[in-house]
Amino acid sequence: MFLLKTWRSTAFGIYGYMNFTKNGFLEHSKKFKPEDMQIQIEGKNCVVTGANSGIGYAAAEGLASRGATVYMVCRNKERGQEALSKIQNSTGNQKVYLEVCDLSSVNDIKSFASSFAFKDLPVHVLVNNAGLLENKRTTTPEGFELNFAVNVLGTYTMTELMLPLLEKASPDAKVITVSSGGMYTSPLTTDLQFSGEKFDGVLQYARNKRIQVALTEKWSDKYKNKGIGFYSMHPGWAETPGVAKSLPSFNESFAGKLRTSEEGADTVVWLALQPKEKLVSGAFYFDRAEATKHLTLAGTSKSHELVDSVIDTVRSMASLDS
Repeated sequence: MFLLKTWRSTAFGIYGYMNFTKNGFLEHSKKFKPEDMQIQIEGKNCVVTGANSGIGYAAAEGLASRGATVYMVCRNKERGQEALSKIQNSTGNQKVYLEVCDLSSVNDIKSFASSFAFKDLPVHVLVNNAGLLENKRTTTPEGFELNFAVNVLGTYTMTELMLPLLEKASPDAKVITVSSGGMYTSPLTTDLQFSGEKFDGVLQYARNKRIQVALTEKWSDKYKNKGIGFYSMHPGWAETPGVAKSLPSFNESFAGKLRTSEEGADTVVWLALQPKEKLVSGAFYFDRAEATKHLTLAGTSKSHELVDSVIDTVRSMASLDS
């Protein structure tokens, strides 16, 4: 097991250095088609979580600049309002709105989803971007480990509760979940809240991001007749406030080599704009292309067989009806 973990970390480091940095983006961008990003989406409603900074902000701005009506879901009202004003000013699009919700709280998400449902709007794109890497074990007031609460439980609850509004946008609806290449270092596990070991925030984050990829596969299959496409993606290694706070030594080591938030969000916006016929529901995307979900000899692929067990547990924690 030690050798396997070491191999995963080594393979991830090499693969990441070659692909996930700014240089990787610049190299991959040589194959990009400019016309892919010139599509306008006026009249489409997009919900972006964690939209006040970093990749979420860049995604919200990118969608707003192409005419979308954007609902920014943020935990902090003041920071959210500031980000909203900046996006309205930079894009000239006034159809950008703030929704305040703490994505670490199941009850808050339920309250948000209930009030948002009264708008009776079709949701064409849901971007599950809100994410967290907390290095110290922290428990939410609802009793859940904080990383898991935001990255998995929050993402799951938000997506499930938005399904009726996504169905209203069928067959054009999309759910885009911002995962991370960190998931390459971890198989799927049923130890959702990191019990019984010395807490490791980076590993817990990787586990959470692996769950997001497996969840996307499962949603794609379960809801294939609802006219909703489900996609997960990796933004690459980007210089964001979240990375600076959670991984300060990594941020310093790669100074000048990290992607901008806009480069990190590029594939989110690309996925939102493309006709669904061009995309593969359930797939994992990186730099506008379908990417592998497992590194060679990393021993993670069979772990996705645990996904039903993981979902049963998460659904129970969220207290959602079957």
